[in-house]
Amino acid sequence: MHDLKDTIKEVVFAVIPLTVVVIILQFTIIWLPLEMFLQFLVGVVFVSVGLILFLLGVQIGLLPVGEMIGSALPKTNKLSLILFFGFLLGFVVTVAEPDVRVLATQIDLVSNGEISSNILIYSVALGVGIFVALALIRIIFNIKITHLLMVGYGIAFLLAAFTPANFIPISFDSGGVTTGPMTVPFILALGVGVASVLKGKATSSDSFGLVALASIGPILAVLILGVIYG
Repeated sequence: MHDLKDTIKEVVFAVIPLTVVVIILQFTIIWLPLEMFLQFLVGVVFVSVGLILFLLGVQIGLLPVGEMIGSALPKTNKLSLILFFGFLLGFVVTVAEPDVRVLATQIDLVSNGEISSNILIYSVALGVGIFVALALIRIIFNIKITHLLMVGYGIAFLLAAFTPANFIPISFDSGGVTTGPMTVPFILALGVGVASVLKGKATSSDSFGLVALASIGPILAVLILGVIYG
């Protein structure tokens, strides 16, 4: 019950400022049609209820399960198994990410179907899966994250020189949308679980940085897609 009250309070304080601003604009500058304004208010209610349910779901289900999976994988002592399930979990959670689907739908629309939504979704998911596995390697072998970030973005800027110009902004937006409400909690919990078991090699702080690395994967995947399309 305490978690429910905190979650409701958090959502209310997150949604109210935007709602107040739109209401002020409605009666001062923009004057939307009444029907559209009422749709906005109904949408605010739906969004608030949806966020409350989603955040409760994350706290009750996603975070504990992600952490348990992360702590169970290193106990197998099989690097290939850890990397495989790290890749698989990164892939499937990205396919389920609503932000990725919104971006893919918009790109499919503006490109008149030239870049289909399914191709973009699975390319982004593939990039996230590969880099989640790479992030787990970083935790296991205690590799400095700065080295991986420099190499990753170095490759991205190199690929950008050979990619059609219209793919470059899409690629960086693809990296941004993977830091959505579905992917981030699960990947962070997975990293915390892995790091908590490997305290002899890594501290729990090494679980952070997974999202930063995972967001490089979609950038590279879409840039490579641009090279292929180009």
